[in-house]
Amino acid sequence: MDTVDSLFRRLEQLNDIGAALSQEKNLEGLLEKILLAAKTITQADGGTLYLRTEDERLRFAIVRTDSLGIAMGGTTGQEVPFYPIHLNNKDGEPNFQMVVAYAALTGKTVNIADAYTEAGFDFSGTRNFDKKTGYRSQSFLTVPLRNHEGEIIGVMQLINRLHQDSNRIVPFSEADQRLAESLASQAAIAITNRQLIDQLERLFESFIVLINTAIDDKSPYTGGHCQRVPELTMMLAEAVNQTDGGPLGKFRMTDSDRYELKIAGMLHDCGKITTPVHVVDKATKLEKIFDRIGMIETRFEVIKRDAQIAALEEKLKLVSDAGADEITRRARFYEIEKNLREKIKQYEVDLDFLRHANIGGEAMSAEAQERVRRIGVIYRWTDPSGNNANFLSDNEIENLNIPRGTLTEDEREIINHHIVATIKMLEALPWPKHLHNVPEYAGGHHERMDGRGYPRGLTREQMSVQARVMGIADIFEALTARDRPYKSGKTLSESLAILGNFKKGGHIDPDLFDIFVRQKVYLKYAERFLDAAQVDQVNESCIPGYQP
Repeated sequence: MDTVDSLFRRLEQLNDIGAALSQEKNLEGLLEKILLAAKTITQADGGTLYLRTEDERLRFAIVRTDSLGIAMGGTTGQEVPFYPIHLNNKDGEPNFQMVVAYAALTGKTVNIADAYTEAGFDFSGTRNFDKKTGYRSQSFLTVPLRNHEGEIIGVMQLINRLHQDSNRIVPFSEADQRLAESLASQAAIAITNRQLIDQLERLFESFIVLINTAIDDKSPYTGGHCQRVPELTMMLAEAVNQTDGGPLGKFRMTDSDRYELKIAGMLHDCGKITTPVHVVDKATKLEKIFDRIGMIETRFEVIKRDAQIAALEEKLKLVSDAGADEITRRARFYEIEKNLREKIKQYEVDLDFLRHANIGGEAMSAEAQERVRRIGVIYRWTDPSGNNANFLSDNEIENLNIPRGTLTEDEREIINHHIVATIKMLEALPWPKHLHNVPEYAGGHHERMDGRGYPRGLTREQMSVQARVMGIADIFEALTARDRPYKSGKTLSESLAILGNFKKGGHIDPDLFDIFVRQKVYLKYAERFLDAAQVDQVNESCIPGYQP
């Protein structure tokens, strides 16, 4: 018989349990807390928590029996090996023979003093368990979990109530039942809320994946970027989190912080959905909807043909000149052929030069740019309208003379606008408190530590550590990426040398770069995402600007 003090103490426990359940963010951890709390307030030796599935079964979620040392499900890492219990028989009839199914189907609590003498339920499975283990399953308290919408979402079953003093098995009291039912009510709401939150998070993340898939479909060249940058961001952030000394030694992340940064990483380039495909996929300097180098090749064929026709006409004129002697005629024929071969050879040399210039690269010399302009004006051709036209248009000269890469300044502005679009899109969303930093983290990865980045020109002091982490991740992924239309993926040593120079130039955070190298984050990333040919030997002492 419970005393007033005992009941009061157990009610206090129940109140504390309710507060603890509201703070648990992991579903498996929540289920475990519920069952352990129910065992505590009812003084049960064992218990099982079942969850109702969509196909009308009860799945074993948590199993505990203290006297047998059984602990499965939850945070134990031990999966429950038992088959789910069907709520309906093979003929479709309700499975009232199993006590937990009965509780789930009827919504009624079942309090059994002794399973071996109880009529009306099938305890053959219990008896078999007892034979194998030497256990004696006796008193049972089976409570349905009903949520705020009146739905039965699971069942909690407690086994063998232990007497407080003698530790012998006794029936569950009416007070035990009321306390367990009260806890079950709180637990059902907590479980439903947690499941709803988990579903909303999965929906939200799926929506982000949907956006990234749309970007991937627009541009297969940058498709992997949206997946790899978040991964590398989290690798570096975890390395910083594990660093105890130095300027970033106090940086720490909670699970909530990690989730916030993960979401920011997934959304960091969502604005690219607004970027035109012909700019994102511009593999060569002359590419728009197609590579216009083909048009220039056609023009060379035209002026080559014109040169050949002019030579033939000159030969015909020479043949018809009756006043020319044979020696003069042969000498002139030879000269015409020689001039034609030299012209055609020069055409081919200039075409090869333009083809090479069209590819783009790290740098284009001033001499090469001047040669492009000269080719554009020294050659003339007859366009499809019959007009005598410049060989290269002003737009073609501008594009072929791009000093680095394949984008003009205007196209670079279009590309850069994606981060402005990202910030606008993210700042327009009503973020919950635990995600309110997402726009800042995602929107800062193109800023520089010296304030010369874009779009806001922020300095290092104006940026969060997370945004600075993402900046390094974004650059390193781009350097090593193999799927860009305008370059092949660089090796580790090449990429780290470029990053080191970026550190010295005030582009990236120096302390984060040192951790990136010191903790070998670059190598962990390479093992997962780079080709073997890119993973060369790195001499960290030779990396520019690196401080071990």
